Amino acid sequence: MMLYSIFDMLSYDFMQRAILAILAMSLFAPILGLFLILRRQSLMSDTLSHVSLAGVAFGLLLGMSTTWSTIIIVVLAAVLLEYLRTVYKHYMEISTAILMSLGLALSLIITSKSSNASSMSLDQYLFGSIITINSSQVLALFVIAVVVLLLTVFFMRPTYILTFDEDTAFVDGLPVKWMSLAFNIVTGIAIALMIPAAGALLVSTIMVLPASIAMRIGKSFKSVIAYAMGIGFLGMIAGVYLSYHWETPASATITIILIGIFLLTSLYTFLRRRA
Repeated sequence: MMLYSIFDMLSYDFMQRAILAILAMSLFAPILGLFLILRRQSLMSDTLSHVSLAGVAFGLLLGMSTTWSTIIIVVLAAVLLEYLRTVYKHYMEISTAILMSLGLALSLIITSKSSNASSMSLDQYLFGSIITINSSQVLALFVIAVVVLLLTVFFMRPTYILTFDEDTAFVDGLPVKWMSLAFNIVTGIAIALMIPAAGALLVSTIMVLPASIAMRIGKSFKSVIAYAMGIGFLGMIAGVYLSYHWETPASATITIILIGIFLLTSLYTFLRRRA
């Protein structure tokens, strides 16, 4: 019965695109999320996703593609975030709070002044809808997935060193500032491309939770990455499947599923240590 239900889902074009989008996001989102956690920048995904709303508002105001306007704004925010990180080196939460507030303020002001933006519901950008994304958006997700995977493969060691100890990376002759800036920019572009599917309010869930779960069960850095990809894919697939039958928002259902997996994993780890 369940198998028939799955085939029934896949008979629809929008569900096929949703599955492909899930596959693409599961290839890069957990990797970026893992590095964000290890760099103690897990809130950066939430910050940039909120800033993306200003990009959407600018796109609606100027009558241009919201995808491109979001990418431009988020990349600029990623550069500014890196600058603020160096200014407030030991108080990273200050820079995230500043940018998050700025992004929300700009989006509200632009929306209130633009007839195009005010007539356009921002709900789809706040919460996303993985079942309404189009083919070009799916393709963009696969492009950024390939970029992130290639960067991970070829720059695994220097990124690993940079993540855990910037001073050691600097002594080794690595361009610390440029590498950190490049990471922020790639993360910002990835978030901008995920917004239509995951939404500005839930994109950090898909990035951070699979990596958080994998860190509890993985024994090595590479195994954590592999577990994070698998958990992200299974969590998103389960969320879409249940949302299809329960008629609930896909992004919210995915979030509940991933949080459930996180709680079960935490409970299992706790009980295993007590045994």
